[in-house]
Amino acid sequence: MFANELWFFYALVFGTAVLGVQGLYWLLIKARKEKQAINRRLVLGTQLANPSDVLEAFRKERSASFLSSLSVVNDLVVQSGLRLSAIKIFIGIAIPCLLFYVLFTFTIGSNLLSIGLSFPVAAVVFYFYLRLARKRRIAAFANQFPDALDVIVRGLRAGHPFRVALALVAREMPDPVGSEFGILADEIMFGLDQSTAVQNLGERVGQDDLSFFSIAISIQSQTGGNLAEILARLSHLIRSRSKLRLKIRALSSEGRLSGVALSLAPFVLFGIITLISPDYFMAVRNHPIIPLAASVAGLLLLVGNVMMYRMVNFKF
Repeated sequence: MFANELWFFYALVFGTAVLGVQGLYWLLIKARKEKQAINRRLVLGTQLANPSDVLEAFRKERSASFLSSLSVVNDLVVQSGLRLSAIKIFIGIAIPCLLFYVLFTFTIGSNLLSIGLSFPVAAVVFYFYLRLARKRRIAAFANQFPDALDVIVRGLRAGHPFRVALALVAREMPDPVGSEFGILADEIMFGLDQSTAVQNLGERVGQDDLSFFSIAISIQSQTGGNLAEILARLSHLIRSRSKLRLKIRALSSEGRLSGVALSLAPFVLFGIITLISPDYFMAVRNHPIIPLAASVAGLLLLVGNVMMYRMVNFKF
């Protein structure tokens, strides 16, 4: 009897834990996703009544004018979609710089070399963080772009002007497509040339398929034609390219996984052997040939990694 009551108690504890995790998921993750479904431009629109103020505020959030002298970094910040100011960039570099200084102090000692290495390493880490954020945003835009074109096509076929069809995308779709097409619609509404506004969209986002969109809009504005039919064919083309891209990634997944395994194998074996027999490598670490052998091994490993990366990562 006592055993049955104990199992009943365990079942209640398990059910409570499951319900608690589910509640936390709905409270933290689900609510956050639903909140993110509204794009940033619509949020600014609820705070600012004037559309020109919304456009100007969003431009200030997306721009990095203090980096205008560094065009590559400026474009990277804009295309990453991060709302960065000079203070945030300074903090984003200063904190890793301090952490790397502490790390280098423990490894090579507290000297000028530790100070000299900390800043460039922290800057490189921050740079690759921006590249990762840019890559993720472009991938999200690429996934939403065909749907945005379909919304524009439906708007044009319903009789709406091109700018109104762009506004439909800005109102109905989440970021990053929603806000970017909202800026595009606002720029056209405030008098910017249609082709120039579309070109600005490509520079802000950095997604390759936007070049097709820009060329289609430019040609149609100069020569005329059925824009809805053109964009419908473009949406089909982009979806076909996306399917081909996913198919190639699936076919090359085995090679990419093999490359990762082969790259990690020397370090994993070194760690396992060191744990099993600590004196196996320590006994020869002072041998004069060790620095040369380690340098050659590292160079060969780097060359092998580059070759494997080029074999399974290519443009198409």
